[in-house]
Amino acid sequence: MHKKLFIPGPVDVRSEILEAMGTPMIGHRTKEASALGESVCRKLQKVFFTENPILLSTTSGSGLMEGSIRSLTAKRVVVFSVGAFGNRWAKMAKANNIPFDKVEAEWGQPTLPETVDEYLSTGKYDVFTITHNETSTGVMNPIEKIAEIRKKYPDVLWLVDAVSSAVGVKIEVDKLGIDVCITSTQKALGLPPGLAVCTISEKALARGRTVENRGLYLDLIEIYDYMQKKPYQYPSTPSLAHYFALDQQLDYILNVEGLENRFARHQEMAQITRAWANKHFEQFAAKGYESVTLTTIKNTRGVSIADLNKRIGEKGYMISNGYGDLKEKTFRIAHMADRTVAELQDLLTLLETEI
Repeated sequence: MHKKLFIPGPVDVRSEILEAMGTPMIGHRTKEASALGESVCRKLQKVFFTENPILLSTTSGSGLMEGSIRSLTAKRVVVFSVGAFGNRWAKMAKANNIPFDKVEAEWGQPTLPETVDEYLSTGKYDVFTITHNETSTGVMNPIEKIAEIRKKYPDVLWLVDAVSSAVGVKIEVDKLGIDVCITSTQKALGLPPGLAVCTISEKALARGRTVENRGLYLDLIEIYDYMQKKPYQYPSTPSLAHYFALDQQLDYILNVEGLENRFARHQEMAQITRAWANKHFEQFAAKGYESVTLTTIKNTRGVSIADLNKRIGEKGYMISNGYGDLKEKTFRIAHMADRTVAELQDLLTLLETEI
């Protein structure tokens, strides 16, 4: 029996999108492949509210996270972390021998703009990273306020992990001044895992050309240059199955549901889940900084989350336990991609009978 997934990825995928992945293959060095890549990239520019180029990578979002921090750091990076996936940026810097400092907030708390200001004002850094939406803690960072601080430091590149928020929440890349904004297909985009995408600014491209050892497969400059030489093609073999599916899904998002309606639906699901969490348990994220695509809930009643998941699994549903040290101390209900309000309410009703 298939379980309806209320976990922070992968998400359930609409049948027509799964079918699109079965589109017969074309040569990945053909004009048809270029046309497909261009179609996907132009639609992604609309989704990200940007005129900046779009890069595609046959990896998870972590691939472009590592690629960006390695390709673009010439001096030193400061990683602002609010949980496990913020810490991943620091692990990537260390693994690639990139000088870094990690500034970790107490879990459940956001990265505050004044903290960003404090570190960038030292002049030590040419790159800083922000996790927009942290799925371990359910915190959504205030990137609009951080963007205001960032204006004081135009020479510092801003890399944003929007893997679990983009397309569920409006992120106006150009207005905010984000240099690299990364997401992947298995979250709010509503596709299977396997493809990552990012925006990249001209300033980031120029900086990257000054970095000598950028790696190869995940070299953002190499990906960009190849896409210019062979229009909208990828230097290595791409997952064209994902391109076909993403092209169709973006048509649905932009022309059928509509971006603003999609954002509003995610907001409504978040509000419903928060109200339920506060009625029966307690939210983990600090008030005012709660995620729109996922809610992390304190297990104040000492429920065995593993057992609860087993019981609801027998009825066709799945939620997520807490992440890492928060296992059994919290649990998580994701509400993203093409999940509907009615489906969410059915889950919450079921949980009330099982907790």
